[in-house]
Amino acid sequence: MTAPSPAIALVGDYSPEVPAHQAIPRAFELIVAQTGLAFTWHWIGTTEIRDAAEDLSSFSAVWLVPASPYKNMAGALAAIRWARETRRPFLGTCGGFQHALIEIARNVAGLSQADHAETNPCGPTSIVTALVCPLDQPGRVRFVPGSLIAEAYQQTEAVEGYRCSFGVNPKFREALEAAGVRFTAFDGNDSIRSSELGRENHPFFVGTLFQPERAALRDEIPPLAHAFVKAAIFSHEYPPR
Repeated sequence: MTAPSPAIALVGDYSPEVPAHQAIPRAFELIVAQTGLAFTWHWIGTTEIRDAAEDLSSFSAVWLVPASPYKNMAGALAAIRWARETRRPFLGTCGGFQHALIEIARNVAGLSQADHAETNPCGPTSIVTALVCPLDQPGRVRFVPGSLIAEAYQQTEAVEGYRCSFGVNPKFREALEAAGVRFTAFDGNDSIRSSELGRENHPFFVGTLFQPERAALRDEIPPLAHAFVKAAIFSHEYPPR
């Protein structure tokens, strides 16, 4: 009897008009075609997540996809927390990156009112705030040596695309770092563009403000998506305890 392939949960509110939602399945198709890796993926709407432990139990990894605000922010945060606490591989891009920091701020850093300025502009603890200049053009990012993202790209920098109006509030950088977050990619102005949890805390937990999946729209395998898939397969074969 053949063992089932690992399954990846694409958590978010799918829309065929969102470029990232077009790109992610294409990225996976390219990975399957060019590497032979066997895995499946399924879209899970944020409104479908009521009990993350139950609703995501059949998945080996979670990708919290772009296009926020999410219809059910609580469901998105619950998916992040489940992946973090169960040590399942997690990738969050754009809105997924932003909400991963909010989840950690609330449940690890002790900032119980941590929030997103897009949905709560008057919140007292806005971990994610509006950018002075929205990002909608490709830009160069540099990676911290030894980070998961640097290993995925196998280089020190890359040019990546964005479609984003919100970013990390630098006021809370130290609190997030004290909670175990490592900021691992920066633009030319030293603004934060990615984060990770240290490997001593989680095998693969990465978020990017940019959207690496967009490479698939050029028929290129996104290096970070490839690394995430390999982490998901490893997690399936050797489940975390």
